[in-house]
Amino acid sequence: MRLEGSCHCQRVSFALESAHPYPFNLCYCSICRKTAGSGGYGINLGGAASTLEVNGVEHVQRYRAMLLDDEDGTRSESPAERHFCRHCGSALWVWDPRWPDLIHPFASAIDTPLPAPPERVHLMLGSKAAWVQPAIGPSDQRYDDFPVESIAEWHQRLGLER
Repeated sequence: MRLEGSCHCQRVSFALESAHPYPFNLCYCSICRKTAGSGGYGINLGGAASTLEVNGVEHVQRYRAMLLDDEDGTRSESPAERHFCRHCGSALWVWDPRWPDLIHPFASAIDTPLPAPPERVHLMLGSKAAWVQPAIGPSDQRYDDFPVESIAEWHQRLGLER
C-alpha cells in the first residue's frame, strides 16, 4: 500500500510503500509520548526504506533520543533517527541503522486513509504517564515493555499484509 504523509505546515511531504499499514502499535514510552504522542502515545507503521520519497527534505531535522540504562542510570544516544519538520515540529518517521531496510512513519503524519486494526497492541505501558488512561479493548494485547511480535509478524498472523 502506498502511504503518503506530510507535516502540519506542508513544507515536507513524503511517500513510501508499506506491506504493514495497520496502525495497531500504541507506544507509551516517554520518547514517543514527548516527541510524537497524542493521547499519551505514538503509533509507528512499517514501510520499505528503499521506496521513501521526500519533498522538502531541506526542512527535515533529525533527533536521536537519549536512552536511560535502568541498571546503572547512565544515558546513551539512541541509534534511531527521528525525523521531524524543523518549522512546525511534526513527527514524520523513524529510521534505525539496526534495521536499515525499514522506515517507521508516524501514523499521525500519514494523509492516506489507514485501515482500522482488528486489535491493538499497547506497548511500553510500564513508562506511560500517570494521566494516561489507556482504552484497552478485550482482544488487545498489553506489554509493560516491548511486544513479542514485530509489526510484520502481527500483520502476517492476522492475514493483513498488503
